[in-house]
Amino acid sequence: MTTLSRRALLSATGAVSLTAILAACADTGADGQAVSGGGDADYDTVINSGPVAAADVVAASSWASAIKEAGVLKTGGTKTAAVFSSEDATTGKVTGFDAAIAQTLARYIIGGDDARALLDITQVTSDTRETTLENGSVQAVIATYSITPERAQKIDYAGPYYSSGQAVLVRDDEDKITGVGDLAGVKVAVQSGSSSVTALNKAAPEAQQVPFDDQPACLNGLKTKQVDAYVVDYTLLLSALQSNEGLKIVGDPFTEDPYGIGLPHKSDAKAFVDTFLQTIYDDGTWASIWKATIGAVAGGDAPEPPAIGSVPGSENDAASAPAGQDDSGAGDSSSAEASASPAA
Repeated sequence: MTTLSRRALLSATGAVSLTAILAACADTGADGQAVSGGGDADYDTVINSGPVAAADVVAASSWASAIKEAGVLKTGGTKTAAVFSSEDATTGKVTGFDAAIAQTLARYIIGGDDARALLDITQVTSDTRETTLENGSVQAVIATYSITPERAQKIDYAGPYYSSGQAVLVRDDEDKITGVGDLAGVKVAVQSGSSSVTALNKAAPEAQQVPFDDQPACLNGLKTKQVDAYVVDYTLLLSALQSNEGLKIVGDPFTEDPYGIGLPHKSDAKAFVDTFLQTIYDDGTWASIWKATIGAVAGGDAPEPPAIGSVPGSENDAASAPAGQDDSGAGDSSSAEASASPAA
């Protein structure tokens, strides 16, 4: 049974700032060449060393072509989730695993030497992710966005590009809750509209779910004793421990949650982005991003990324592809390629 507190996390990472942690672990670029030390520049080298799509590959996708013409990729995401997508209050730079995936995708489409400048993040919550895609205010959602068949009825998913799982956060002085098996009758914070709701219904049906809008609200509810536990993705809880005293993760993750990139439904975006993901898997860019972000906190070697199209809702479905499009996600140029923290 795993218990992880902020003190243990900071001890494991040397009690240095997240920015320093990210920089320290990003010691090689995506091309495999050594990257010199120097703080934030190491992360920048990772996101600026990834692949850039050929002009004819971009031109073959109407979705990618519109982004290249505009010179910016508009995504739904967050700016307050340490490890995944967090904005530096001083510099305004957004850093993290999801942020890096988005920045690398933007550069893959548009090109250039400054991936950060190519990304425009609109804050989303668990309740607004589909809406922003459906109304066209963003071109993709990259926000710890769990793939589900139900959501795939409204949007398309590229990926999955990462897999995590739901876990339980409690206050440090809590000794009766050691995992999801102890949540019967307990008031548990969940993000409204997130996959945590369904996961808890299955794993702890007698838990008293209390919905909040976003992660900061859930954490506040736990700290002020409105609730006695908070359930969300394990890696989001790791990010919470970075900046919150008096909390600990108990037990092990009790689900598997594959994250996907949300895209406009029945567009030609999915095949293009799936090919982008496979490209950064194959050339080592994905592993470099992981090491510079999640790996800086979790430690160890980069895992194997999940197989694209491997979970329900992410399959290449000919019925959902535009007429005349090869939805294989590979094989020819026509199919190449969030102040709240949304939950999975």
